[in-house]
Amino acid sequence: MSMSIVKRFVSYMSARIRENHRLLNRYSSASSSALKEASMSSSSQSESSSLESVHLSHNCIQRMKELQSSEPEKKLLRLGVETGGCSGFQYKFELDHKTNPDDRVFETNGVKLVVDNVSYDFVKGATIDYVDELIRSAFVVAENPAAVGGCSCKSSFMVKL
Repeated sequence: MSMSIVKRFVSYMSARIRENHRLLNRYSSASSSALKEASMSSSSQSESSSLESVHLSHNCIQRMKELQSSEPEKKLLRLGVETGGCSGFQYKFELDHKTNPDDRVFETNGVKLVVDNVSYDFVKGATIDYVDELIRSAFVVAENPAAVGGCSCKSSFMVKL
């Protein structure tokens, strides 16, 4: 009995992983053509349009400034999207020192958010916040126009198709 449950679970998870890879590959090919088009039309890395940029909340800016004050080198907040999580895709936040050639940089009040080109399609127009709760303190995506749903911890989401 337990082996049949394991087989069904493995089959289900394999199908979810294949679907997530298919979605990422589709968005990846679309975003690589957008990258070529953007590099031809403009060499600027910062986005000015409200709908095309990723926004930082006041709490996010304050927390990043606190983190930067304890370091000699200013850190960047990197946001990425990976397959996985409860809802299909999950956000990944990291502190980084450098940007890559395919990164988009969004700066607000001296704080820089870096998003790789593939992840950008999943988060454009989103608002990044920092929450300090009883059970955790973390950077979260508070609002994401590209998401149709997600889990209650705000670490994973489903995309609009």
